[in-house]
Amino acid sequence: MPGRPPPPHDETSGRAAGRPLSGPLFRDETQQEPMPPHPAPHPAPDQPPQKKRAGRDLRAAIGVGVGLGAVVVASLFVVKAVFVGVIAAAVVVGLWELTSRLDEKKGIKAPIVPLAVGGAMMVVAGYVWGTQGAWLAMALTALAVLVWRMTQPPDGYLRDVTAGVFAVFYVPFLATFVALLLTAHDGPWRVLTFIILTVISDTGAYAVGWRFGTHKLAPRISPGKTREGLVGAVTFAMVAGALCMQFLVDDGAWWQGLLLGLGAAVSATLGDLGESMIKRDLGIKDMGTLLPGHGGIMDRLDSLLPTAPVVWLLMVLFVGSH
Repeated sequence: MPGRPPPPHDETSGRAAGRPLSGPLFRDETQQEPMPPHPAPHPAPDQPPQKKRAGRDLRAAIGVGVGLGAVVVASLFVVKAVFVGVIAAAVVVGLWELTSRLDEKKGIKAPIVPLAVGGAMMVVAGYVWGTQGAWLAMALTALAVLVWRMTQPPDGYLRDVTAGVFAVFYVPFLATFVALLLTAHDGPWRVLTFIILTVISDTGAYAVGWRFGTHKLAPRISPGKTREGLVGAVTFAMVAGALCMQFLVDDGAWWQGLLLGLGAAVSATLGDLGESMIKRDLGIKDMGTLLPGHGGIMDRLDSLLPTAPVVWLLMVLFVGSH
């Protein structure tokens, strides 16, 4: 009747009628198994606490990582030219992933043809003609991007060529320093040291951060990274650097490896944060799906690319370029 207050809510009658309960105490309105009338406020003492879980398929990630490592090591120590081809192929795939995501999410059409051809040539030029060849190839590739885009309507020209020039620097130019490492007489060992330091840095950051991480490093960019993880990355990389410089690199010393490991850990972390920023701007989790458990090629190159020039420069300062 009008003016009559509604009957009080009866949880028991609601449950008996088969209507699901809703409200702040319930996660959803899907019919679940009956809940006990008085749930315990805390888990039973004998119930083990839940463990943290990794966000990816760990088995697939390890399998793919081992397979990639085998390919890299085999090509690195058999024929140097084959390894240069591996670098060039990774650059081309990385450029394709980057430009594809820019087009899909932002409508930015960086020309992939001059980027792919020029990027591969940059790696080869760096290996054959050194730093001068790398700079010249980079300039010609950037020019090719500007000219290639002129064949399309002018709308968005500045946006597209800016993204293209950025891609030239971000992927092939930084990757060229790996080829420069390879030109030394002990080049394969220098490249192996570079790879070991980057992988160990990532591993140390993950292991220490997963176990002890409580203080966020850059929550707005990468919420999973912690300051404790950064300490783990630096510690692991410095130890690995000391061992690699002492036993793998000719004329290297352990104290040089400490500095090398420190630089590699910092650059690898910054590189990872840099790509995380790009992916957040694009609204994606991974750059691709080519590598199960890892994402795309660019998701593996994110820490390798900025670390390559740092390792190359420190190697030149410590033991020379030849």
